[in-house]
Formats: sequence, structure tokens, C-alpha cells
Amino acid sequence: MSLKGQILDDVKSTMKAGDKDRLKVLRLITAAIKQVEVDDRRTLDDDTDVLSILNKMVKQRRDSISQFEQGNRHDLADIEKSEIEIIGAYLPEQMSDEALDKLVDDAIATTGAAGIRDMGKVMAIVKAAAQGRADMAAVGAKVKSRLDQ
Repeated sequence: MSLKGQILDDVKSTMKAGDKDRLKVLRLITAAIKQVEVDDRRTLDDDTDVLSILNKMVKQRRDSISQFEQGNRHDLADIEKSEIEIIGAYLPEQMSDEALDKLVDDAIATTGAAGIRDMGKVMAIVKAAAQGRADMAAVGAKVKSRLDQ
């Protein structure tokens, strides 16, 4: 079953269970998927498209959490954190730091990157292997620090 199909099935089962908080987040996910389908005029059957939507939603919530905590609105930050947990259940397991370091080192060796000019080549390889399993902003910072040395 595709990730999109699993989410739609979970909406039905959550409605039957009466879990309103989880249902709200699942409906946000399905709305985001539908929005992309309508905008692009295509059906999202590929799990990578759905994963990119879910990653975008998690990133938005992380940004909101930092804003809410700066504004001393911990109640709203807690809501965002619970939404991240629900969305995160559909994301693949995150890569460990060691695995990510090895992936970056391998990509640098494969491309023969010598400096920051080659960051795009390295990121292309790393992004293909780590998409959905690592925060790409953190990966970019890691690649940049390795290439600056």
C-alpha cells in the first residue's frame, strides 16, 4: 500500500476511534496532498512526493515552535510538537549521525570535491540517499563544514 493510501485508511480508522486531535492532523496532511495534486494537475502515487510534503509540514511546525517559544506561547508550541509526532509516524526512520557522516564522506570521495565550489555535486548525491531520513538544512551545514576544511 502506498503512503498516501495508508494515510487515507488511517483517516477512516481515526474517525471511527473518535481521536479528534489525530484526525485534525491527518486531515491537514490529506489537504496538503490534495492541494499539490490540484496545483500540479496530477495524482501523487509516488511515495517520495508524499514524503516531501510531510517533510515540509514538519519543517513548518519546527519553525512555528521556535517562534512560539520566543513569544512565550508554550501552549501553542506543545500543540505543534504533538502534530510533529503524528506526522513523523509516516516518515522513515531518521538516519543516525554516524550514518550521515559516512554518507557525506562517501559523497565527497565519489565526486572528488575539493572545496565549497563542489557543494552542489555532493548535496545532489546526499539528498538522493537521505531524502526524508535527515534534515537537509543540517546536512547542508555538515557538508559545508567538511568542504571548508
